[in-house]
Amino acid sequence: MVRPRWKTGLNLAGWLLVSLLLKGSNTPPLRTLALGNLPIVPQWASPWMAQLSAPDTIAADILQGSINGLSAAGLPAMAQGVAVLAGGSTVAQHQGAVPLPAASLTKLAVTLAALQTWEASHQFETLVGVTGPVENGIVRGDLVVRASQDPFFVWEEAIALANALQQAGIQQVEGNLIILGDFAMNFSGSPRESAALLKQGMDGAQWPAEANQQYSTLLPGTPVPQLKINGGVQVLPLSAETDLGPTWVVSHRSLPVAALLKAMNIYSNNAMADRMAQAVGGPSAVVDQVIAATGLPAGEIRLINGSGLGEGNQISPRGVVAIMVAMQRSLQSTDYTVADLMPVIGRETGTLRGRNLPLGSAMKTGSLNTVSSLAGVFATRDRGLVWFAILNRGQNLDGLRVRQDQLINALVQHWGAAESLPAHLRPTINFAQDPYRLGDPARNQILNQN
Repeated sequence: MVRPRWKTGLNLAGWLLVSLLLKGSNTPPLRTLALGNLPIVPQWASPWMAQLSAPDTIAADILQGSINGLSAAGLPAMAQGVAVLAGGSTVAQHQGAVPLPAASLTKLAVTLAALQTWEASHQFETLVGVTGPVENGIVRGDLVVRASQDPFFVWEEAIALANALQQAGIQQVEGNLIILGDFAMNFSGSPRESAALLKQGMDGAQWPAEANQQYSTLLPGTPVPQLKINGGVQVLPLSAETDLGPTWVVSHRSLPVAALLKAMNIYSNNAMADRMAQAVGGPSAVVDQVIAATGLPAGEIRLINGSGLGEGNQISPRGVVAIMVAMQRSLQSTDYTVADLMPVIGRETGTLRGRNLPLGSAMKTGSLNTVSSLAGVFATRDRGLVWFAILNRGQNLDGLRVRQDQLINALVQHWGAAESLPAHLRPTINFAQDPYRLGDPARNQILNQN
């Protein structure tokens, strides 16, 4: 995909720096770069570089005014953290290196760890097969599902999978539905419950109202499956495959990893985040991947899960910024952008509904009982892409969100809004269109026709 160049007010030198930071294959890995008060890019000996990399006193004053306002409202300055990166340098920060409760900004760490583990285009494969012959459309045995790490298997996917099985000649199963491994459907944490939901989803006569509602979102003419499973459901370990010896009939592929992460972040889905974290290897593995990709000191990120639930999930503000920059860098050889991993203001709603933030920006929220966080990237006329993280603690979450929006808008006013949306903020993933539409039959491949 060829994207038009971004026309901005940056001079040539400034544009070259931003290009090197976000695109250049010769740029040193982020883990080798400084993460302190000054730059995340090397300081080369040239006057224009020194000027561009200097802290912005006006931006620092804007940030200090925001912190002062929180203090005046009775919210301790020590409970707040902010980091702002512009032009490749940290231009303003408050407690930038202090780990604070990150809430759902934790999901950004999971996002980076996933991109370090799989290609952005990777798809998880779920296999479905039979343990006996198929006679006149009836399986004389069991239907077997070998689970994958797909965190976004929902009603639409079950409908499309059942239709593929019926196209392969299977209309009824004499035996049981057997799940091999840790299968999850509709964000359930129980493989047995997920198996029961899958059995229900394969037969339109058993659909609850929710399944009917999701069916209505599929393309017109999508068949209503009528695949009946006469037996019950069983959940067995993956090792049981050897004894069962199923003949695989259909291969179901998940959405690409980038789209899974996008869906996870739009609605801040805790179940998806925990499942992705476990697929990476657990919270400690997520931390290891983040440190390897960013060079962040180990003490600046502590995770107890992938969702961000609980104040034990803590990341420093500059750590959150470094994670997002590393996310963008990990996509530089793909057609995806950071806007394909995070909600985009004016395009998706989710947890950003009702926020007063710059259109076209890619941002992620986080909330706990006394925690409100916001992080992302927005485009400016004078400083190009600006990355930031705000981690607040206090009782009035709505009030904290208003202050966050005010801080971001004040920075945009200081640097000026971008004349046009840069290529690095143009998303390609659209869940309303193939190949990212849920229930897309093209993601089911018939392996054996009966």
